[in-house]
Formats: sequence, C-alpha cells, structure tokens
Amino acid sequence: MKIICIGRNYKKHIEELENERPTEPVFFLKPDSAILPKKTPFFRPDFSSEIHYEVEILVKINKVGKHIDARFAHKYYDELGLGIDFTARDVQRICKEKGLPWEKSKAFDGSAVLGEFVPKETLGNLQDLSFSMKKNDQLVQEGNSNSMLWKIDELIEYVSQFLTLKKGDVLFTGTPSGVGVVAENDILIGELNGNKNFEIKIK
Repeated sequence: MKIICIGRNYKKHIEELENERPTEPVFFLKPDSAILPKKTPFFRPDFSSEIHYEVEILVKINKVGKHIDARFAHKYYDELGLGIDFTARDVQRICKEKGLPWEKSKAFDGSAVLGEFVPKETLGNLQDLSFSMKKNDQLVQEGNSNSMLWKIDELIEYVSQFLTLKKGDVLFTGTPSGVGVVAENDILIGELNGNKNFEIKIK
C-alpha cells in the first residue's frame, strides 16, 4: 500500500504557513513504514525539535484505478476515516529553503496516524464532513470538507493521472488551520462528525 498526502488544500492553513496558494493539487507520498501501529504512542524523533500535528480526513481506496474521472471516483472508495500527518516542521523548513524534497520531514517512521475507517454511507453528505482534534482536551483544529479547495473525487481524479491507485491505498486530503507543536505526554483526540475516531499519546 501507499499513503498519498495532499498539501495546501485548505485556504486558512495555506495562510497560516504563509505558503503560495497552488493552482492544482500538491501531493507527496509516505511509505507504509510511516504508519503508526495501532495502540502505540507516537515517539518524537531525535532529528526534530518541532514536530507538528496535522489532522486530516482519510479515504481508503477499494480497487485498482488509473485515469479515474471525477464522475466515477466515488466507486473507488467506500470507507473514510481521520488521521494525523506528523510533520518535522523545522526539517521541512530547511528543505523548502534549499529547494529539496520534503520526504525526511514527512515520511519518517510513525508519521502517519490512521484512525478508524467507517462506511461512507454512515457519514451523510461527504461534502459536509466536520472534523476536529483536541490536544489535552483543548480544541486545536477544526475543519469541514466543504472548505477543501479540491474535493475528494477531484483529488482522486488528479492523483490517478500520475499514480495507479490500488486497493488499500490511503489518501490524506489535507489539513485545516491550527497546526502546532506536540510535546511529551500530550494526548491527541480526533473526532469525525462528532464521533471519536482516534486517540494518540505523545512520548
């Protein structure tokens, strides 16, 4: 499986990091070794002193597809969830300044939290999914799929121009504003449509 992450898909997040608004989706990959095992704390890596959380809606691909038209993209997934794209922001900053790839700031071991996947038919309107994350019981991120610059089906259409999507692949659809640093003993809890989807402890 592969993890496909969309960057800069929420206007307010673009603004908070002072990034340029893209004219087409931005994506990068994480390897399967980036997946944080279930019921395992996230251990901050030694190479970074500025690990940021980024909560995102996840889409699990259910069959092989290439050059998928947005009109038919809904046939390629039947489960959605919530997760975290952990980012070594200090490392990413240096990579961006030097015009280098971001992988070592995004694709490191444990950097991808996958919450519980639920059937999409139980979620109602996928264009109006609310999601949020609390850090130590304080709300830090809140978003809605209606604020995505590119919707789920549009993302699938775009990415599948370049990559063959396969069963089990996971699409991270971008994070809203409110990203921030994690510290030892923080507890992160994500909710999708008001239902708890994951809980992670920071070590």
